[in-house]
Amino acid sequence: MLAFERILLGKFLWREATVPENTQSYFLEPGSELKKFIKNGCNMGHKIVAGHILEQGKIVKDHIHVKGTEIHIPHMLLCGKSHGPTVLITAGIHNAEYVGIQAAIELSNELNVDDLHGNVVIVPLANRSGFENRTMSRVFEDGKNLNRVFPGDKEGSESERLANLLYEVFIKEADYYIDLHSGDGYETLTPYAYYLGDTDVEEESKKMIRCVDTKYCVRSKCKTGGAYNLASLHGVPSILMERGQLSLFSREEVEGDKADVRNILRYLGVLEGEHREYDKIELTEYNDTSPYTGCWYPEKKVGETFVKGDKLGEIRDYFGNSLYIANASKDGVLLFQCSSLNIIENGPMISYGVPN
Repeated sequence: MLAFERILLGKFLWREATVPENTQSYFLEPGSELKKFIKNGCNMGHKIVAGHILEQGKIVKDHIHVKGTEIHIPHMLLCGKSHGPTVLITAGIHNAEYVGIQAAIELSNELNVDDLHGNVVIVPLANRSGFENRTMSRVFEDGKNLNRVFPGDKEGSESERLANLLYEVFIKEADYYIDLHSGDGYETLTPYAYYLGDTDVEEESKKMIRCVDTKYCVRSKCKTGGAYNLASLHGVPSILMERGQLSLFSREEVEGDKADVRNILRYLGVLEGEHREYDKIELTEYNDTSPYTGCWYPEKKVGETFVKGDKLGEIRDYFGNSLYIANASKDGVLLFQCSSLNIIENGPMISYGVPN
């Protein structure tokens, strides 16, 4: 392996690039594309993402090194042959949520730059070390949930450094952002999507979410920790899509994610053609964590509605004695829940939405 120290160029983040086999290196060699770009004063109107100039017709498939770690993140840059916005698509922030990962990989090979008006940047597996070590939603090296530590810290632990790179290198350079998620290995989930309320880009994010083929959407109030939340707060219209469950992936679900992404790209003018809009029931989300470790017995299925006072599930000890009964505090619909027998104190139990 070889390591090369990067430079700072205006607002663009350059990095120390540790270059493994089959990975492009970014040297400022005499006569190189980047050196000419710098010499010309960076006045060609192009963006730079992960060290690559986004030029019409360019296709890049590469890895970027997270400085101070052994982590290398795959990414694809698809530069259309005409001008338009730059759309970022990420998946695998939670590395056992496979529907979005597979959809992103397939989109990177199916989208044709000849058909694009603008650029599509795809990060199909943000938490690569978690994926390769099957840690569910955690970064392998430090055990942290990546989607709770944004914007991260370039001098922090591995997950914090990774979050910082994703934000500085990819999210800040996007004009629009789509983050793909699903239910983790112990979670069942009904399809829905999030956008962040009370931001300058709320209305544009809502227009994106109308392009998603789900019955429900959540107007989130959470402004800390998450990738799409941070992007929205910094002026990038963003949504998070949820489809799939139990760390499974089906052809139908993968195609559903791909269809929604393409529909959003049509709305944004990145792809030609008419987009379709879907009516939504807008919800406020409530999350109940488990007060105990023990055995969990859910009473409802995801997507079911309930009324205040309904029993949603019960935690029992290892002798079958009841420890806790979860009752609905409001009328609502079950969005996702723990569906494994084991449940962990302070871990996810149920999430439900109440119509706005």
